[in-house]
Amino acid sequence: MIPKKVFFTKGVGVHKDKLASFELALRGAGIEKCNLVYVSSIFPPNCKIITKGDGLKHLRPGQIVFCVMAKNETNEPNRLVSAAIGLAIPNNKNQYGYLSEHHSFGETEKKSGEYAEDLAATMLATTLGIGFDPNRAWDERKQIYKASGHIFRTRHICQSAEGNKNGLWTTVIAAAVFIIE
Repeated sequence: MIPKKVFFTKGVGVHKDKLASFELALRGAGIEKCNLVYVSSIFPPNCKIITKGDGLKHLRPGQIVFCVMAKNETNEPNRLVSAAIGLAIPNNKNQYGYLSEHHSFGETEKKSGEYAEDLAATMLATTLGIGFDPNRAWDERKQIYKASGHIFRTRHICQSAEGNKNGLWTTVIAAAVFIIE
């Protein structure tokens, strides 16, 4: 069973109950009606990225759905939380790529998203034997990865939010949702 399609989604939820906050984040992402099974970080060979709208059309209530999910939550007023998924796809579509999850406090959406993207690209680069200096900035390494001719594309999706000012639970999620036909 190898997924042929994937879509990316994100959501945020706020509620007095932690679980209800998570449910609202799932609703925001449009995947609340599914039984989610978390999987690790391999992006399948020849997997096509589709839009969230197209992906949601494939989902049915109660369906078991595989996903890579990042989640973070807080009930501390004004505390910044984020959840991000990074993706790195090799040039050779017959090879697998990597997805990464990153959950952080105090990082902006941009910083958290770029970190997740960097993490996925670094995992793929080490698998492909691409030499790099891990102490270089992400932008520099991104250029090295792409110049190698082995990494076709990187991207990320991130959801961040500030903790509710009244101490309600605030949950953020980001997910790569696989479609198996």
